Amino acid sequence: MIKFGTGGWRAIIGEDFTKANIQIFAKAMAHKMKAENVADKGLVIGYDRRFLSKETVKWSCEVLAAEGIHVLFVNRSVPTPLVMNYVMKYDLPYGMMVTASHNPSLYNGIKVFTAGGRDADEVQTADIERFIAAVDEKDIVRMDYTEAVEKGLVTEFYPMNEYIDDIMAKIDMEAIRNAGLRIVYDPMYGVGQSALSTILITGRCDLKIINQEHDTLFGGRMPAPSEDLLQMLRSHVVDRGYDMGLATDGDADRLGVIDDKGNYLHPNDILVLLYYYLVKYKSWKGPVVRNLATTHRLDAIAASFGETCYEVPVGFKHISAKMAETGAILGGESSGGLTVAGHIRGKDGMYAASLLVEMVALTGKKLSELMNIIRKEYGSCHMEECSFTFSQQVKEQLQKRLFVDMELPDVGNVEIDHVSYLDGCKIFFKNGGWVIIRFSGTEPLLRVFCEMPTRKQAISVCDKIKDFYGI
Repeated sequence: MIKFGTGGWRAIIGEDFTKANIQIFAKAMAHKMKAENVADKGLVIGYDRRFLSKETVKWSCEVLAAEGIHVLFVNRSVPTPLVMNYVMKYDLPYGMMVTASHNPSLYNGIKVFTAGGRDADEVQTADIERFIAAVDEKDIVRMDYTEAVEKGLVTEFYPMNEYIDDIMAKIDMEAIRNAGLRIVYDPMYGVGQSALSTILITGRCDLKIINQEHDTLFGGRMPAPSEDLLQMLRSHVVDRGYDMGLATDGDADRLGVIDDKGNYLHPNDILVLLYYYLVKYKSWKGPVVRNLATTHRLDAIAASFGETCYEVPVGFKHISAKMAETGAILGGESSGGLTVAGHIRGKDGMYAASLLVEMVALTGKKLSELMNIIRKEYGSCHMEECSFTFSQQVKEQLQKRLFVDMELPDVGNVEIDHVSYLDGCKIFFKNGGWVIIRFSGTEPLLRVFCEMPTRKQAISVCDKIKDFYGI
């Protein structure tokens, strides 16, 4: 039962995430690399702080080494974007990261990166699944890990400094050093602490770090930088007068932000701020890419500067591919991931946080001031998000109603403009608002995202959808 979702393969530890399945996965990757004549180039593997993450890498190395494939093993827990950066920088055919990102602690998983440091797309993941299906567990050969190291088939290394230097080379560190910013950072017990703290301390920031211990249970909460999970961060900012609060998820590829007033900045706000900053203050030129569950304010900002905003399905691989196709300068999603042209072709919470700090330093404006400027120029809107669990039977019924019968709810006095089935069911309203209903690609959930001019309208639409579909 190894199936890829929008964020790689994720499964419950001990259920489908087992040593046997992990080694089947590794065997399939070895066969794929040999079939593509890239086995001699090897691959890099990293891991996060989850339970069994380091062991997963070693179990994978035992199989890959037995197949004669050289593994570069990042032998301490690191951010996912570090591995992507290494694949891109050294022109490797593949990279793997053992992580379940922001999922609950009972999950673990593996992300695969392809040439250029990109998330494996649907073609690649379907191909990996085909190789997995062809593996006979009885045919798996293993080499003892110690022997693999001694024979040079596994090389342990730790390229953290190189990754940090690559980020700092793209950031105006002098502006940050001169700003004297006070920042509190919550890595949510994940892997972001070493990289981001080094960058911020090098920038002479007054830095406070919370929740930095190694805890495979993530303090008993999900390692996701959502508003309800950042109350401790907010308290530190408000009570102690920090300029901002930053948070990253379990594998540090997503960013959460609390502004100087203690307001939670939705990932949509972060995207809007950074795109506005790049085109307004840094005079960058180029379009922006968002997925279809992300704010349309990006469209308005792009249009005001004579640029285009492109919409793609959920899954960061679609964002990075569209950015490469169009020359976009920024791409992101409402779940907190973003990337900027000139950096890796995937999410990087470390770089996003550093760029946000640079923005405050260079503009001389607080985050709350910058958000007020954007609201005055482009208006306000509110996004409401809901998630619902379901049984397999209910899922099949919902799929039929949504995508076969194409039943649409009556949302009251808001007139529908048109409907898209690009990824899920997205309803566009004539007042500029929209709502999307789609099944998660990483968890057994039905997700509803609604953006409307006011919070009351957004909640009303979500409630009507919940009642209509009986979820």
